[in-house]
Amino acid sequence: MQQLISQIGNFISFESIPAMELTDYVEILIIAFLVYEVMLWIKDTRAWSLMRGIVVIIVFVLLAYLLQMTTILWLVRNGLNVLLMAVLIIFQPELRRALDFLGRKNFIASFFNFNGTSVNERFSDKTMNEIIKACYEMGRARTGALIVMKQSDPLTEYIRTGIEVDAVVTSQLLINIFEHNTPLHDGAVIVEGDRVVSATCYLPLSDNMELSKELGTRHRAGVGISEATDSLTIIVSEETGRVSVAQDGTLKRNVAQDTLRDELIKLQNKTVVDKRNTRKGRGAR
Repeated sequence: MQQLISQIGNFISFESIPAMELTDYVEILIIAFLVYEVMLWIKDTRAWSLMRGIVVIIVFVLLAYLLQMTTILWLVRNGLNVLLMAVLIIFQPELRRALDFLGRKNFIASFFNFNGTSVNERFSDKTMNEIIKACYEMGRARTGALIVMKQSDPLTEYIRTGIEVDAVVTSQLLINIFEHNTPLHDGAVIVEGDRVVSATCYLPLSDNMELSKELGTRHRAGVGISEATDSLTIIVSEETGRVSVAQDGTLKRNVAQDTLRDELIKLQNKTVVDKRNTRKGRGAR
């Protein structure tokens, strides 16, 4: 016991800490930031349970090191590479989404935006009103619909899976596209700006096990595209007529018209920022 206490004391002794330079502090900040971003991602995935298991193993290995349990330490040294490879294979989808999430963050623009910027709105109020009108009319008629609203991330690979439309967004157009037994009703519509760019698009299905089992392919596709990109997806249920919204991998079910309008206003991005003066439109939050 005395030996264990002595080893712990040597391990945490401040005398063993080397002198630090400016680059060392920068490294600590970078590592802390990366760890924070990874933790934000992990807490919403099934990797969270894996992380807790890894923490338990690390504590166990640390105790084995302090107590000099040579057999356990030998097993850890020889099995570590295999364990890391297994983790990479098993959690490949989660790791891919984590890298995608990190890549979508616009760090450079936020740090070096010196002169102020003017960001044009992504779509007009007319487009927003037409989409809202179409969604709730289709809901009343029990017509299923899946509408993807582009934000910043490119949707080219999904647009290519559908049929090019390139038409101005109107409620009549959307209703006609999703009408039963029409050539374009199956799949998703992708809206970019004020235009419907493609219909009958195939979207990736979410593998989120926390989604309700009563949700069908349409809802899982809506959540799936929101996990892969920063787009907002509007889903109209064919069975219930309810309208749902998916963004950032989160599904909001049975939203009211005012709620949908608020979500679209935020997506619309009608904020104008200027160095000398700040004017906020309807989309400012």
